[in-house]
Amino acid sequence: MTERALRLGTRRSKLAMAQSGQVAQAVRQLTGRAVELVEITTYGDTSREHLAQIGGTGVFVTALRDALLRGDVDFCVHSLKDLPTTQPDDLTIAAVPRREDARDVLVARDGMTFDRLNDGARIGTGSPRRMAQLNAYARAHHLRIETVPIRGNIDTRIGYVRSGELDAVVLAAAGLHRIGRIEEATDFLSVDFVLPAPGQGALAIECTAQNAELAAVLAELDDPYTRVAVTAERSLLAALEAGCSAPVGALADLLADGQVVTEMRLRGVVGTTDGSTLVQLSTTGPVPTSHGDAIALGRELASEMLAKGAAGLMGERAL
Repeated sequence: MTERALRLGTRRSKLAMAQSGQVAQAVRQLTGRAVELVEITTYGDTSREHLAQIGGTGVFVTALRDALLRGDVDFCVHSLKDLPTTQPDDLTIAAVPRREDARDVLVARDGMTFDRLNDGARIGTGSPRRMAQLNAYARAHHLRIETVPIRGNIDTRIGYVRSGELDAVVLAAAGLHRIGRIEEATDFLSVDFVLPAPGQGALAIECTAQNAELAAVLAELDDPYTRVAVTAERSLLAALEAGCSAPVGALADLLADGQVVTEMRLRGVVGTTDGSTLVQLSTTGPVPTSHGDAIALGRELASEMLAKGAAGLMGERAL
């Protein structure tokens, strides 16, 4: 008797389908079982409001998690940066695969890089984090830009540039890589001037906590370095009591001496969306060897940022 197909819950967007398809292929190779994609519409997909208004936290996730708990699907794939920082007890993140490029990219008209944009260029992004850092960089370099809030999938966003409505949009490099369109990026934004969202470029593969057998299989796809990095980043976000629509950037990167990874550096930033005030700090220490160590690293940097005034920069704090 052949085993039934595993059902993978995914959002319907082209990007979600692409990244879920890649995970499905990896699970097929691991298990020899068929994997079918089950498309689920989330509130974040149907709402026309800006993410900062609908709260950001969990809007792309709740419907997928409900389907898991009902038993409609066996496991789900999320963009890790969409996940709320508190993990429900009845669900487990079985794997965090190796991270794709965490940087943000610019897609600008006429192939322009950020520094070549026209005076007063209109740059579209739905992210307060990107607005804060782009505006801060522009102020520091005496450039005039206008950040314009936008929503929509990758096609819609790039469409604003192609139609001439905007001079540029900022997107995650990982998304363009996954749908095979990275060549449309006109500039890779260095993490030295725009830190990504906590967990950007990483995926989370989630199943129910009671499905230990499936969790053990999916765990084969886990990348321990990616997991400790994103755990530290998300711990920073949680300790700042900020949701995933807050203007918080974070990146943990591993510092290597030749081939040997020796330390992890965690950088964090919080800012006002006009870029007038940024609190940006970093800490470097041994690579965390446990979940608890990674969480402690994030909390430590968050408390330093709060001491430097980060709390006042985040607008509405999560209760």
